[in-house]
Amino acid sequence: MTEQIGRKLRQSVLVSMNGVTSRPLQWAGPYFGARSVERSLDALKQAGALLMGRVTYEIFSKQWPAASGEYADYLNEMPKYVFSSTLEHPEWSNTSVISGDVADAVSALKAEQGADLMVYGHGRFGQTICDAGLVDELTLTVVPVFVAEGTTLYRPDGDQQAWQLVSMGETTDPGLAVLKYRRRTD
Repeated sequence: MTEQIGRKLRQSVLVSMNGVTSRPLQWAGPYFGARSVERSLDALKQAGALLMGRVTYEIFSKQWPAASGEYADYLNEMPKYVFSSTLEHPEWSNTSVISGDVADAVSALKAEQGADLMVYGHGRFGQTICDAGLVDELTLTVVPVFVAEGTTLYRPDGDQQAWQLVSMGETTDPGLAVLKYRRRTD
């Protein structure tokens, strides 16, 4: 049996039907039920660390330390890496700040032994690691809503990328579709 060298980077993104990924707390919440929470917890438990940009850190670090339950407990205890040139003293437990080159730092984290790495969302940090070819698996949860404005999954200045659909399905929650992709290598 061959031991896996390094870790995979998995990115999970909530996306509206018209491709908006920003501010999902404003439009995705009503569609998430027990099955979505269960699926999210299962995915999180496969990760050894959470990677995020400053904006995601600011949202999560206000929400999750005060929350209770299995998901909050796991998230609060796991190692977290924030990529920021301005954050110096994170207050959320088990959080480290990385201020250097994003691609180099993420590559180094991927090269380490251990469980996979998780990224939530597709803001500036998510786009950067995607454009750098560092995301191994991309899960899009399509929420059945059109959002009037916001940052879209694809940005005109982004790099063209080819992905292969690995699986797709619905959840038991109202109208959510889950699409899992892996980067094409051919």
